[in-house]
Amino acid sequence: MALADGEATSSWDSDDEYQKFIQKMNPPRVTIDNTSCANATVIHVDSANKYGILLEVVQVLTDLKLIVKKAYISSDGGWFMDVFNVTNQSGQKITDESVLEGIKDYIHKSIGPDSCFLPSRKRAVGVEPSSNYTLIELTGTDRPGLLSEVSAVLTNLECNVVNAEVWTHNKRAAAVMQVTDRKSGLAISDAERLGRIKEWLCNVFKGSNRSQDARTTVAMGITHTERRLHQMMLEDRDYERYEKDRANVNPKPMVSVVNWLQKDYSVVTIRCKDRPKLLFDTVCTLTDMQYVVFHGSVDTEGSKAYQEYYIRHIDGSPVNSEAERQRIIQCLEAAIERRVSEGLKLELSTGDRVGLLSDVTRIFRENGLTVTRAEVTTRGDKAVNTFYVRDAAGSSVDLKTLEAIRQEIGQTVLQVKGHPDHPKSPPQESPTRFLFSSLFRSRSLCNLGSIRS
Repeated sequence: MALADGEATSSWDSDDEYQKFIQKMNPPRVTIDNTSCANATVIHVDSANKYGILLEVVQVLTDLKLIVKKAYISSDGGWFMDVFNVTNQSGQKITDESVLEGIKDYIHKSIGPDSCFLPSRKRAVGVEPSSNYTLIELTGTDRPGLLSEVSAVLTNLECNVVNAEVWTHNKRAAAVMQVTDRKSGLAISDAERLGRIKEWLCNVFKGSNRSQDARTTVAMGITHTERRLHQMMLEDRDYERYEKDRANVNPKPMVSVVNWLQKDYSVVTIRCKDRPKLLFDTVCTLTDMQYVVFHGSVDTEGSKAYQEYYIRHIDGSPVNSEAERQRIIQCLEAAIERRVSEGLKLELSTGDRVGLLSDVTRIFRENGLTVTRAEVTTRGDKAVNTFYVRDAAGSSVDLKTLEAIRQEIGQTVLQVKGHPDHPKSPPQESPTRFLFSSLFRSRSLCNLGSIRS
């Protein structure tokens, strides 16, 4: 995997040994206050400054599933001082002492002198490094049935999808997948086989349109999936295909960039609908574009979010051209909207088995649905998957189609979230018919017209 722009060697790295010395002499201080704010837990982080430290802290808070309601950022000079007002997923203060100590510990490990800072490769909080899977990265043109074709190819090539995340935006798709060998349950190390997997998947992502670029990477290693997805879509320049395909975006985020000449800063202002992980998405994008946030503030009120950042390029200069200003605006708008889930949310929870993802997405495809975003997770012997789907024309899913899919997969196996007209699932039902009959119903790859060996 090639490193993204935000990981390029810079002047910040030239005094690496000196920075390590400063960090050892001034270790990070993390304090947590549950008394000064009535409706949020306040986290103070003080540390010697280094490039990317803001993203590192925000990434930890995001991985711990904390919601940032307000933030105050100051990292001018050699010191980094941030304050975050956070809640849990239910909007409540964090009161469990063991959780609070865990937050402190994770932040210390993340930004302390012994931390290894390669943001896109850095693992998510609580996930230990592992060489027990093969990492696959895919980018290409989105189309209905794409995830079904990819998972069918992997099943045919004797691969088991352990974890995966798929994003689509502006008719482009990106995926990060962790796979193992079907028989051994371990990572795939045979070079010839890895080359065959890469070739087949690249052909799937190209589809019938060979003029569109498609990229496939197969490697060992670890990665922070969401950070990597942002980098992949930024590298794919999805923001350039932006304006002509924005009819369905509502409401449009408001992003402005102006120069504060007296202080040589560029001021980025963002106003948009609030949602989880919004702060991570914007800070991640600015970092990957090689900008440094010197000061900033974040505030949420109801369903609205306001963010303001005082930035310079990593070389110390503010934004110095109209083209650069427009690129920042486009990239931030794209970052805000990539994670916005278009379509109906479906949650699948059942016993894991090889080919499960292929069978489920095949059923979606056969019923005319396309997956706009997916999160595939294996927890022990259980599969917990989330899909956002819509019909092939981009419209909402017909209730009759939805019921047909749930009948085939299993009423209690596949849950519908947020459909106003959909009745609650019956309390009991056996998913046996789907789990066993699907083993014999998977269609051969020759029926998937876009796949070429």
